[in-house]
Amino acid sequence: MTVLKTSLRNFLAHKGRMALSAVAVLLSVAFVSGTLVFTDTMNTTFDKLFASTASDVTVSPKAADPADETPDSGRPESLPASLVEQVGKAEGVQAAVGAIASTSVTVVDAGNKNVGPTSGAPTIALNWSANELRSVELVDGHEPRGPTDVVVDGATAEKHGLKLGDELRTIAVDGDFTAKISGIVDFKVTNPGATLVYFDTATAQRELLGKEGLFTQVQIDAKPGVSDDALKANVAATLGGDGYKLQTAAEAADAGREDVAGFLDVMKYAMLGFAGIAFLVGIFLIVNTFSMLVAQRTREIGLMRAIGSSRKQINRSVLVEALLLGIVGSVAGVAAGVGLAVGLMKLMSSMGMELSTRDLTVAWTTPAVGLALGIVVTVLAAYIPARRAGKVSPMAALRDAGTPADGKAGRVRGAIGLGLTAAGAAALWAATRADEAGPGSLWLGLGVVLSLLGFIVIGPLLAGGVVRALGVVVLRVFGPVGRMAERNALRNPRRTGATGAALMIGLALVACLSVVGSSMVASATDELDRSVGADFIVQSGTGQPIVPQAQAAVEKVAGLDHLTEYRWVDATVTDPKGRTTTADMAATDPSYTKDLRRETTAGTLADAYGPGAMSVGSDYATEHAVKVGDVLTIGFKGGEKAKLKVAAITADIGQVDKGAMYINVSTLAQHVPADRMPKSVLLLASAKDGQEDAAYQSLKDALAPYPQYKASNQADYKEALKDQVGQLLNIVYGLLALAIVVAILGVVNTLALSVVERTREIGLMRAIGLSRRQLRRMIRLESVVIALFGALLGLGLGMGWGTAAQKLLALEGLGVLEIPWPTILTVFIGSAFVGLFAALVPAFRAGRMNVLNAIASE
Repeated sequence: MTVLKTSLRNFLAHKGRMALSAVAVLLSVAFVSGTLVFTDTMNTTFDKLFASTASDVTVSPKAADPADETPDSGRPESLPASLVEQVGKAEGVQAAVGAIASTSVTVVDAGNKNVGPTSGAPTIALNWSANELRSVELVDGHEPRGPTDVVVDGATAEKHGLKLGDELRTIAVDGDFTAKISGIVDFKVTNPGATLVYFDTATAQRELLGKEGLFTQVQIDAKPGVSDDALKANVAATLGGDGYKLQTAAEAADAGREDVAGFLDVMKYAMLGFAGIAFLVGIFLIVNTFSMLVAQRTREIGLMRAIGSSRKQINRSVLVEALLLGIVGSVAGVAAGVGLAVGLMKLMSSMGMELSTRDLTVAWTTPAVGLALGIVVTVLAAYIPARRAGKVSPMAALRDAGTPADGKAGRVRGAIGLGLTAAGAAALWAATRADEAGPGSLWLGLGVVLSLLGFIVIGPLLAGGVVRALGVVVLRVFGPVGRMAERNALRNPRRTGATGAALMIGLALVACLSVVGSSMVASATDELDRSVGADFIVQSGTGQPIVPQAQAAVEKVAGLDHLTEYRWVDATVTDPKGRTTTADMAATDPSYTKDLRRETTAGTLADAYGPGAMSVGSDYATEHAVKVGDVLTIGFKGGEKAKLKVAAITADIGQVDKGAMYINVSTLAQHVPADRMPKSVLLLASAKDGQEDAAYQSLKDALAPYPQYKASNQADYKEALKDQVGQLLNIVYGLLALAIVVAILGVVNTLALSVVERTREIGLMRAIGLSRRQLRRMIRLESVVIALFGALLGLGLGMGWGTAAQKLLALEGLGVLEIPWPTILTVFIGSAFVGLFAALVPAFRAGRMNVLNAIASE
């Protein structure tokens, strides 16, 4: 009880000094809790949606893939309408309804503006039936009654200013068709962001499936008292054979959940990873805080030891303080995490994924995990300072104002740090020498961990040399004040090293990702320059196939020398020894040899476009001992088998079309029916000499009615690639900002506690003539040099990691290393401003000290 009272008294006495450490715990716990609440809420949203839309049993084509939102043919797999009547006769069936759903559509308004999501959620075209009223309600107008009617969801109507009577044009694979909005529906549960349009059944069949008398699903409801499993068995018996896929409501919901699980898991674990980085940085802050508090209370601890307190009691007293800090920070962090989750939901809504706070889900595991993590991490971080406090002898404490440094421990620490750093460097070097990406990635991961630990451990040893070097460049120009700032930073290398290390971690990751991102863009740009001969590229940003009417518009563009179709087809490939593998085959026009400069190791690529011919990649040829002249058996998805002769073997180097097998589009057409023929996924074109600019403008004008497709010349394509990588990096930098904010709090806390520790010294300096302005400048300069020390270590370490990572990427064809010096220099200079910002409050407090009171303090 005495230990608890002492700990509570000390905690409340130093609550101001504990505040920043508590904020670090709060931020880290909030990120973890917010991530868990956010992902749980998304799961709840999708679960409710799947539950509201699923029938008791659903029948769909055997070949239908729920994850395949854009079939190669642009037309979903279908069932004969007669199946509805057939399953309706099965025992236990209350009602059977035919349904149509297609995601291979784009809907535009009168101004040719896409009213659907441009990324993420799809645009879904459906037929209207009574079953739709389970998930939506008609709030305005009426249901579609003919080919000129369309119903849209309320969120889409509100976002794009649509109202009854407005005309919408639907772009489908079988042609464009227009209809006027006859009704608007609202979801009974949260719509995660998809755009829904409803047509009458006949129109949906004709325009989305190519002809009437087809459905994509049959939705079956059970009579009262009939279970879903029993109904499924009865329907299966009625249908006979295995040509259909049957799912109960629970199975359909599980399948839907599985489709979105990949996206949710990536987001969840990525955000938790950044929260872990913030926790790691927070550990340094907590260790520093308690180390300095223990040093400042050395005399107090010595007195407690002198009057009978044991080492264990002193140790326990510090750990109890850490426990209190962990509890306060974690409780506040869990509460802040709920607020963060709501903020993330608003952010996602602005990006097109609608999430409602009505579905906000806070499972009991969220506060449990948040509290456990925050408290355990805080107590573990305080353990070393607590042990150090327990080892203080009464007499040493009464003689000294602080705990003396242990020279032997410093040498041991230096030796361990050097060993870890050397091991990390060796692992990174091994990663650069790897012949395969798999083993190389393991070496890279090991090298990153070991080198990071090495720099953390060796930080105090590096502080002396690096701070002195920075002092010469940065501090000496400020005269005596600068030299005092340098000596203050060098006074306790362990503290300086730990404070710099917190900043080092975040900046090392920033530097590493900057190098990787810049190298990826430079490599892709270099490969485009070397390999791509086409002037223009036409494709969809969401992976949709190019509808025939858009392709026809491109074919009419004046000034084009040639146009090349590029289609993907799923196929099985059987080699001469009977071994079968699956492959994506590229069906293109012969002009593709002009648009992409592919090296061959055998044969001529132009020959692969002859009758009954094809090409294979060098990796496949080596693995399967295939040579020019061998005959392969190709089984085309949706078509028949064909025997094709290998006429060329392409070199699998670079990224563009690595491993591709090429055939002529006409060869594909001979073996796949027209209605199952995959559509072009991109078009390549070259302009006639001297007509590049005019052809480019004409191409963009021709595609204006089809906003889902974009025409790019090589310069625009490179810029778009750079922007995509830049956007991804900005998201990562934003998440890393959490760790950097915690590191800044560490600098603030170190300076604040350092000012308290040097109260008497500050009073004496003020007494002999140091002005308030000079004092504040000294503290600011000390903060700047600590921040630059951390930045120098972090940026150097990160560039080493990024260089090693790029060498691994070179195995995948990304062979250009580019160091983004502007970014590196900006971050380094920005670190100086971080130091200035972190010193504002400590410097202000130091400047307001009463000189006499400061001199009299102990």
